[in-house]
Amino acid sequence: MDYKVEELSPVKRKINITVPVEEVNAALTTAVAMYRNRYEIKGFRRGKAPSSVVEGKYRSQIYSEATTDLVNFQINEALSTLGVMPLSRIDMDGKELVRDQEFNYSISFEVAPTFDLPDYEGLAVDVEKAVVKEEEVQEVEQRILNNAATVKPITEVRPAADGDIVVITFGAYKGEEVFQGIQAENFELTLGDRQALPEFEAMLKTLKTGEKGECEITFPEDFINPAMAGQTLTMRATLHAIKEKTLPELTDEVAKRAGGFDSVEKMREAIHQSYMQSRQQLNRSVAQKKLLDQMIAKVDFPLPPSMVENHIDRLLADLEQRLDRQGKSLAALNKTPEELRESHRAQAEEAVRSEILLLAVAKKENLEVKPEEIDVALTQVARQHGQDLLSVKQYYEEHNLIFPLKDRLLADKAIELIYARAAKTEVEPAEAKAEGPDTEKAAKPKKPRAKKADAPKE
Repeated sequence: MDYKVEELSPVKRKINITVPVEEVNAALTTAVAMYRNRYEIKGFRRGKAPSSVVEGKYRSQIYSEATTDLVNFQINEALSTLGVMPLSRIDMDGKELVRDQEFNYSISFEVAPTFDLPDYEGLAVDVEKAVVKEEEVQEVEQRILNNAATVKPITEVRPAADGDIVVITFGAYKGEEVFQGIQAENFELTLGDRQALPEFEAMLKTLKTGEKGECEITFPEDFINPAMAGQTLTMRATLHAIKEKTLPELTDEVAKRAGGFDSVEKMREAIHQSYMQSRQQLNRSVAQKKLLDQMIAKVDFPLPPSMVENHIDRLLADLEQRLDRQGKSLAALNKTPEELRESHRAQAEEAVRSEILLLAVAKKENLEVKPEEIDVALTQVARQHGQDLLSVKQYYEEHNLIFPLKDRLLADKAIELIYARAAKTEVEPAEAKAEGPDTEKAAKPKKPRAKKADAPKE
């Protein structure tokens, strides 16, 4: 095998490879031998059929597999010899092996740009102290009690109030037409729970069972549904029933039903610990981001285009999943595919710049990713998408995605190393709350969903 390297740009390489006739024929002979031993051919014992017969019967498969095996072997050999590590998928430009003919093909891929790595030893960074307030634990306890509450329709005739569950039919109207299908029947809404805009709840509180009402609402510019953001719509509703919740006392039995806790005290300890772990991890991540920003401010280098595009793809896939959980689609954002990509470009470029910098640290520190660590990462991907590990692994291998995955794992190791060596100063926490504890998931009551659309939320 002979090869020649072309530098197409500071971040892109192309390798032109020439395979002599002898290697081509050897690769095909090996593939024929494998098929001879793998399959039975009528008229011959397994492994005894002439090569010409085997090649004639399985020619398409043999030539395809021989080409793939040879190319994969040579790519690994060339990259190892050159000491080059692709940052993106490897694209091949070439056809298929032909017996007794020289085989020419090329591969192209992106590489990390060269730059002077800034010093990262002992960088100073503030790390917020993880603190859990008593009222935060009490908020979770209150949600647990709400989840364990008994609900029954009220018989007295009165307007609805905070804490009541109202059963309504509602719709958002532009003139006399329902706006973009936003309506629902027999929708259950808990008043005072910030599930809907205050104006809508205020109107509902004026109604008694069987009554209708309406109000005009100008939706905030940052409203969760972009189609409704900034719109002035008429919200009309019919109140069908009012249900009253009765909260139980917080007892050991309630704690056991909420999450299998032995006692209220054990439940409180679990809530506190979960909050603490969540907050410690969040504060650690924030500090790591500060360290990375310090380093990025000291360097400048070109970004591999396909890495940026791949990150945009992932960001849009995440966005699509979030919208899907809300019963919406990307079309609801009223943006063209090009506009959506551009709106995420800056975020993608920041992620790529960070990854390249961290990979440079990983290379300097001789950090490695073991095969079992890749398997763990692939297992997590399989669980997230509800697929089996073998299928996910095969997909990553066939689409040359193992390299990018390995790079992300190396980047994670690099930032952990930088953080471990940083000069950390613990500071008092800001007033902003961190993400709640995992124990809330079991205790938090599920919000009722409308048949066609959710109520107008804040």
